[in-house]
Amino acid sequence: MTSPSTDFARSDAPADVVRRQYLASAAGDLEALRATLAPDVEWTEMAGFPLAGTYRTPAGVTSNVMEKLAEDWDEWAAHDDTYVVDGENVVVLARYTAANKATGKRLAVRVAHHFAVRGGRIVRFEQFVDTALVREAMTN
Repeated sequence: MTSPSTDFARSDAPADVVRRQYLASAAGDLEALRATLAPDVEWTEMAGFPLAGTYRTPAGVTSNVMEKLAEDWDEWAAHDDTYVVDGENVVVLARYTAANKATGKRLAVRVAHHFAVRGGRIVRFEQFVDTALVREAMTN
C-alpha cells in the first residue's frame, strides 16, 4: 500500500485513505474516521443489514453507523484483509467480528467494501455482507 518514503498520515493515495479509515475505526477514534470522509460522503449499509440505508456527512456516518454498532455489539471490528485498487476505487475484502450484546452470540462474517476516494477523502462507500449471518447473531 505505502512505500517507506510515503507519509502515510498525509497521503492522498486512495488505499492509504481507506486504510486510515479502518485504523481509526479499530481505535474507536471517530474524529480521525470523520477526517477521512468527504463533507458530502454517501455511505451505504446493505439492505438487510441492521443499519441499512445511506448516510451522508461525516457526522451522519459516525452517529448512524459506528456509534450504533457500539450500542449493540461488543468488540465490533472490521478486519481489512485484501485491497484491490483501480484508480479512485478501492475494494477491500474484510471480516467483521463482534459479540452481540443482547444474545451474547459471536459474529464472524466475510464482507466486501467498495470505496470511492477523491481528493484524499472517501466520497462513497458501499457494503456487501451476508446479512443473514448478522441477523442470526442478533436472534435468540
